[in-house]
Amino acid sequence: MPCHDGHASATPRTRPRLPHARTPARVPAAPLLLAAAVALAGCSGGPGARAEPGAPGPSATAAAPYWVNPEGKAARAVAAHRAAGRTAEAALLSRISTRPVAEWIGPDRPEAETRALTEAAARAGRPALLVLYDIPNRDCGLHSAGGAADGTAYRAWVDAVARGIGTRRATVVLEPDAVTHVVDGCTAERHHGERYALLKAAVERLKRQPGVTVHLDAGNAGWVAPENLAEPLRQAGVAAADGFAVNVSNFRTTEESVAYGRRLSALVGGKPFVVDTSRNGNGPYTEGDPAENWCNPPGRALGEPPTLRTGDPLVRAYLWIKRPGESDGECRGGPRAGEWFDAYALELARNAR
Repeated sequence: MPCHDGHASATPRTRPRLPHARTPARVPAAPLLLAAAVALAGCSGGPGARAEPGAPGPSATAAAPYWVNPEGKAARAVAAHRAAGRTAEAALLSRISTRPVAEWIGPDRPEAETRALTEAAARAGRPALLVLYDIPNRDCGLHSAGGAADGTAYRAWVDAVARGIGTRRATVVLEPDAVTHVVDGCTAERHHGERYALLKAAVERLKRQPGVTVHLDAGNAGWVAPENLAEPLRQAGVAAADGFAVNVSNFRTTEESVAYGRRLSALVGGKPFVVDTSRNGNGPYTEGDPAENWCNPPGRALGEPPTLRTGDPLVRAYLWIKRPGESDGECRGGPRAGEWFDAYALELARNAR
């Protein structure tokens, strides 16, 4: 999921890598939920069946802290491998398909899309995990360029998302990169004031929904120092948010990310935070060209499975915000950003501890 340094820098930055191409989430219709869940459960075998190597236990989905989309790309890949008789591959990918990953809300039909996702999650008795990524002048015009046409359009989009959520439970990760791009100088100065105002308004609008928790993105441990990020986060509305998110779409280890989050928390009123552990099992890739290490780096691994039980009161959750198995872009044999990269997904799962 790329976001690329498109301008010269004496010291390469380590940014979250985000999607510039996106496939809308597939949401099962209500009559299909039970059948889909049964099909996924079948990946672990019925009573008395022998578990395949690498497959999680049968309670993995049931214990998930957020909704697991039974028609997600990983689930479809598991089904394809199983149909072709590749049971070992199906078992490996079940390490992804049975665990909740974030749903990234698209620019089109935000209310309908969000309603469908949160209703499906509610029927399963789980909250939804959502990412909002449509800020104007997104990614400074680089690989993930796009976003709402202007501030008015963005406010309307956020309002539509909030209406789509309604009274249902959802955790929202708000605008990866948006604050940090202001701090690192990537976003043009003329957009800074509006950027902060739009983020603050988005936090406040989302918090009007009774079942919503909001975490404002706060970069990663290899990007901007916490001391330089605290005031921008305050201007962006972190005080009204439930917390912030770190390591989105990046590979920094959980230990490093937690240390970074704790330093930042101390500067913003003790706010808790969530950590993206989707691909950080082996930490960041450090070989080759540093400017390209964000894109489908080899040898990476799934990190800690999503959980609310982190053992640290400041760390609200470990989450899979970046969707493991989806390509960062057309590099190292990968397809377009956001498309399923089967070989890479298998490597992530195979390397998981």
